Amino acid sequence: MAKDSSLREHLLYLLDGGGAHLDFASSLKNLPASLRGACPEGAPHTIWQLVEHLRIAQWDILEFSRNPDHVSPKWPEGYWPSAGAPGSAAAWEKSLESLRADRQAMRDLVADPGSDLLTPFAHGDGQTLLREALLVADHDAYHLGQIVLLRQMLGDWPPAE
Repeated sequence: MAKDSSLREHLLYLLDGGGAHLDFASSLKNLPASLRGACPEGAPHTIWQLVEHLRIAQWDILEFSRNPDHVSPKWPEGYWPSAGAPGSAAAWEKSLESLRADRQAMRDLVADPGSDLLTPFAHGDGQTLLREALLVADHDAYHLGQIVLLRQMLGDWPPAE
């Protein structure tokens, strides 16, 4: 529908970290590998735990939005990794790649004029694609802010050039 193209553009901008939001890549720019699992005193999570939580939650929201048979993980344990640090550099990269791929899939869903933004999903309890896209952006904004705060507490913000 041509009349909702402006709404789709605004959603894509928001999903990309536009406006007052920080984008994912900027929150992790030049993050030393040694800080991925660091937990400063008083902090409830490490950067790794936040990244994995973002990945799992985004995947869950995306799958709920496109698959009526999707079963969400159990809350809260299914949404948070037990390990405080990635097991390897490859695990870190795999998580980031998954985040990027699922973000693009959500963007593609929102950008598709054939995707209805406003009609509630038959398999939900009133959720719409619009609501789920806003949920991804809102959830990201909250936890990306936590990543920045952790980096500040660890003396690594702003990122070195």
